[in-house]
Amino acid sequence: MECNVLGWYFGERPRGGPEEGKMKEWNETPYPDMIRNLPEIDVPLEGVRGWLLQGANTQMVFFDIASTAEVPHHSHCAQWGLVVEGEMELTIGDETRIYRKGDCYFIPEGVSHGASFLTRAYVIDIFDDPSRYKEKNTEG
Repeated sequence: MECNVLGWYFGERPRGGPEEGKMKEWNETPYPDMIRNLPEIDVPLEGVRGWLLQGANTQMVFFDIASTAEVPHHSHCAQWGLVVEGEMELTIGDETRIYRKGDCYFIPEGVSHGASFLTRAYVIDIFDDPSRYKEKNTEG
C-alpha cells in the first residue's frame, strides 16, 4: 500500500526552485524540536530511538532507526506506520517487502512481524495500545 501523504511537505509536489525534492532537516533528522522534545521511549534494541506522543487509547512513536538495526519477529496490538525517510525490509506474517519514503503499512493485532533496515530510516508508528511503550527513565 502506498500513501505518500507527506509528499507536499518533502518537496515532491512540483514547485521549482533549488529546494525541490529536498527534505527539511533539523540537526540531521526530519523531526523538529517539537517532536524531539517529546519523551523518549525505553526500547531495548540497539540503533533504535523513538519519541512518544501519548494518547488516551493509542501511542504514536517517531522512530529514528540506524541502518544496522534489526527488529526481531514479534507480535502485539494493531500497528499502522508511515516511512518518512529511508528504506526498510518489513515482514508482516508471511509477506516480505521493501518500504520506502511515503509508504505505509498496517499490522493487525497478533500478527508476527519483523524488520531490517537498508538505510537509516525515520518511521512514524501508531499503536492501538496506550501502554505499548514506556518512557525512558531520565533520572540518574
